[in-house]
Amino acid sequence: LNKSKKYSLKVISKRLQKLLGKKVKFIPDSIEIESINPGEIVLLENIRFYKEEENNNKEFAKKLAKLGDIFINDAFSVCHREHASIVGIPKYLPSGAGFLLEKEIKSLTSLLKSNKKPFIVIIGGKKVETKIKFIDKISKIADLILIGGLIARELKSKNIALKYPKKVIFPIDEINNGLDIGKETINLFKKEILDAQTIFWSGVFGKIEDRRFTKGSAEIAKAIVKKNILSVAGGGETVEFIRKMKLEKKFNHLSTGGGAMLKFLSGEELPGIKALK
Repeated sequence: LNKSKKYSLKVISKRLQKLLGKKVKFIPDSIEIESINPGEIVLLENIRFYKEEENNNKEFAKKLAKLGDIFINDAFSVCHREHASIVGIPKYLPSGAGFLLEKEIKSLTSLLKSNKKPFIVIIGGKKVETKIKFIDKISKIADLILIGGLIARELKSKNIALKYPKKVIFPIDEINNGLDIGKETINLFKKEILDAQTIFWSGVFGKIEDRRFTKGSAEIAKAIVKKNILSVAGGGETVEFIRKMKLEKKFNHLSTGGGAMLKFLSGEELPGIKALK
């Protein structure tokens, strides 16, 4: 076991027990359990502590499958990974999608099929390599793509050409070398957002852990929820920021996925979903 207390599920077992009002048996160091009594709830330690999980080890998947009669995948955020607990178990058990996974598929599919125009996509954050395929793919159906400062810098410095450059609006000013978008960019983006009927947002615009650089993301979030439109957002930092602003109920859907979400919206078949078919 490659353990790290930071990623242990022990704290999750306590919270789960409180929410369910039932005892949750936490197994910290094994995936092999002698017996589970009817009605008993068992939580294994973080499965990624085992190297066999990420290696999609066949025998490891078989051992996991022996723990139950039915497998339900409710982890959309890891459906893009070919790990034993995601694509291995369904080979040995009747399998299905959980309510959250089902909701993610329906909500993101509805976004792709939306005929409410204009459709605007907002891309912040960084790591352009993980987003370029998505930007090119979504540009086919989106009317405009609003790009954050760090992504814009990466595109320029790495000489990456976009397939639909005329649909892209870049920042026109910034604060502290890209730590946030500037006032003129905020106004430019807000003008387009307020005309939209469908919006997808992934990636914050500034160094949001520093309150001095949260204005850009805050103004964008408030503009999105100002009107009753179809709005979807996703990615860990983006969703966390929206929740901190207490705006989560004003979005139609907040996706639990980051990489999985972008791959799904890019038209890729996710291994975790394919395994359930």
